Amino acid sequence: MEDYNKIIESIGVRFIKAKNVRIIQPHTIENFYDVENTILMLNKGELRFGKESEVVKEGEMLFIPGGKSTPITYGSNNAVVLSNDDFINNKENYIQQVEEVNPDSEYESYSYITFEAKVFDSVNFFASLDIPPFIINDNSKISQLLIDVLKETNSDLAGKDRIVKICVDYLVVEVIRHILVNKMFVEQLATNSTYFKDPRLINIFAYIKENLGGDLSNKVLANVANVSEDYVGQYFKMLTGINPQDYIEYQRMEKAVNLLRTSKKSIREIGKEVGYKDTAYFCRRFKMMFGIPAGKMRRRESLMNV
Repeated sequence: MEDYNKIIESIGVRFIKAKNVRIIQPHTIENFYDVENTILMLNKGELRFGKESEVVKEGEMLFIPGGKSTPITYGSNNAVVLSNDDFINNKENYIQQVEEVNPDSEYESYSYITFEAKVFDSVNFFASLDIPPFIINDNSKISQLLIDVLKETNSDLAGKDRIVKICVDYLVVEVIRHILVNKMFVEQLATNSTYFKDPRLINIFAYIKENLGGDLSNKVLANVANVSEDYVGQYFKMLTGINPQDYIEYQRMEKAVNLLRTSKKSIREIGKEVGYKDTAYFCRRFKMMFGIPAGKMRRRESLMNV
């Protein structure tokens, strides 16, 4: 258990957003994807996910790790099938943001929160477990924390940002506890507890984060870890389950998403900043990873933010 405590202490949490959503038109998003972690709580109606259309019941929550693509159906009856791209461009036809969820309303609805959870401010913790989306049920602490965050974000009270931060930190710990108590993905957690203590790997993580726009070849990483160039790829994959260049591309694309959301830099400037000299290649890789062009990702954030 001490190893798990060390992992939890090393996780930095950042709140992204929390919303209450009313479903106007039932719809299926074939390839829902986000770089952040998402918890959806079904208030009323139907919610299904995954290739097997697993059902989330009213009051239950669906946890989707950052970087995991999954089909999701919101609402009952005849759902319109959409790509992630189609949904983003026409979301006002399918959902509506509301300040509060009225349990007596005839409309189906859900609430959600998105957040980052990074080990050493570099590694997406839940993505590193390589776990699929899963249902959280019979966990009043997590559901209450989600409700508390929603209330605070919709309030004008002093200190609301501080309260939200505390609640989201608490929520992440409760999700990890839920995984441990229910013996879910424990092997992956145990593996992480081992490699998150390796100082050479930590040095590689830190170097990649600080040099996303530069040369991150295996030769460079080998020098950082003080291992041979032939061995560094094997070493990295042995400890993390992913080869270093795939990890680097994910980190670059994650930073690109953040820049698209928070800056007015051009697509060309963003691509260069995250290590892609060829803008066309950057755009191709971005669309391949997220299912939508970089420009539309920016438009997604400028539209109704639900």
